[in-house]
Amino acid sequence: MGSATDTVDGESPARPADRGLSYWGPAIAVNLAMFIAVIDSTMMNVAIPAIVSDLDTTVTVVQGAITFYSLVMAALILPGGKLPSIFGIRRLTAATLVVYAVGTLLAAVSWNTTVLYLGWSVIEGAAAAVLLPLTFTVLVVSYEGADRAKALGTLAGVSATGAAVGPILGGALTTYASWRWGFALEAVVVAVTLLFVRYLTPDRLTETRESLDVGGTLLSVVSVTGLVTGFLLGGRYGWLTATRPFVVAGVEFTPAGTSPAIWCIAAGLLAFAAFLQYEARIERAGGSPLVPTEVFSNGRFTSGVLTFSSRSVVMAGFIFVVPVYLQAGLGYTAFEAGFAMLPFSVATLVTSMFTTGWRAYVPQKTLVQSGIVVMGVGLLLLVARTGPEQTIGSTVLPMTLFGLGLGLLMAQLVDMTLSAVPASNSAEASGVLNAVGMLGYALGTAVVGSFLLQRFYGGVVDGVLSATDRPVAADRRTELVLALQDAAETATAETQRAFLRG
Repeated sequence: MGSATDTVDGESPARPADRGLSYWGPAIAVNLAMFIAVIDSTMMNVAIPAIVSDLDTTVTVVQGAITFYSLVMAALILPGGKLPSIFGIRRLTAATLVVYAVGTLLAAVSWNTTVLYLGWSVIEGAAAAVLLPLTFTVLVVSYEGADRAKALGTLAGVSATGAAVGPILGGALTTYASWRWGFALEAVVVAVTLLFVRYLTPDRLTETRESLDVGGTLLSVVSVTGLVTGFLLGGRYGWLTATRPFVVAGVEFTPAGTSPAIWCIAAGLLAFAAFLQYEARIERAGGSPLVPTEVFSNGRFTSGVLTFSSRSVVMAGFIFVVPVYLQAGLGYTAFEAGFAMLPFSVATLVTSMFTTGWRAYVPQKTLVQSGIVVMGVGLLLLVARTGPEQTIGSTVLPMTLFGLGLGLLMAQLVDMTLSAVPASNSAEASGVLNAVGMLGYALGTAVVGSFLLQRFYGGVVDGVLSATDRPVAADRRTELVLALQDAAETATAETQRAFLRG
């Protein structure tokens, strides 16, 4: 299958006629799809208390829906990346968007948590698992050279913008209307996206229709599920030794005092090793593996994936730490915290769109390295300016620098990584890139979250004990820290205040 334009020396021709709506239609479609996938969780995070009240449930149950949504998406993202080699891209995109719309509308009208889980966590999660790798695939097959880098850069900017806009939009809808309008709004965006799907190529990535590798799919699901679950559990129950009992259906699972995280991670790694062996055997037998082994043995692709996963770990920490600190540490609302992150989002979007042409003068590798350095400077400045007197204005410069670095990094990195594999394998490569990115995000959230939350809740306990002049033993202090964390994470704002008063 050919690309959407003819190229000369790897760059898209600059004919004005090629720059109309039909040319950029695929980019518009995938950017809209990325936007709804990103804002879904961030928008609903701020609506948790409202959902708890409306559905007469608990914070833990609603947080479980968010976690299960991420888990379903991560588990199915590798087989989702294979589908463009089986079905035509245009038809697959349209069908996936319709499924996503069904899920979000079901969540919008949900009358109990079971319906919420079905619509949001299961249906939307499965559709997002296909949409995320499909966004990269569409851009790879639709554009070449600088236009591809520009389209990928815009996608990175839209993703960053969605992360910041989500809390603002969710907070406004929850405050002035209803959390249900958040899901309904996603359905509206899906309808708009479907208008641009007609500009996508109707072809498959391969000339011969491939089949889905069922065995590889099952092993990949077990592997990713084990790893993501392990990372998530590690942040709460400890990485090696259990910090609290892990109880499932009334049965405690802490063999020899170990954390359930280490067992889930070990199971995930074993399943991944079996997955690699199985895929190699399928390929030797002339079958169609879920991920061709040449993708894993490609040095340029592998190094790009590792860099991308490292970026995901850093981004997870940034997205987790900044809003939590601004709200829990400085008393900002979700709306104000999202507003404080706008310089980061705008800088990412603008930089990723307008620096893609620099590749003609500076090697892409140098641009990626420069982006990492600028991100690091932004983080250092943000840490240096952190304090009780911090204002939104004082965060503008470090937020902007972090966004500039990310915008400089992302478009070039994804382009370099996916360009390292043949176009016929771009869908599978995109699936691997997204899956590893989600693993990095889960790991970053768990590691950074567990460290910071332990410090935060430990500080609260120490402050209370100091004020009341009641020293306690170290093990008793640990029990109090865990009790405070449990109470804070499984309560509404009112019950949290009551707990702190007690």
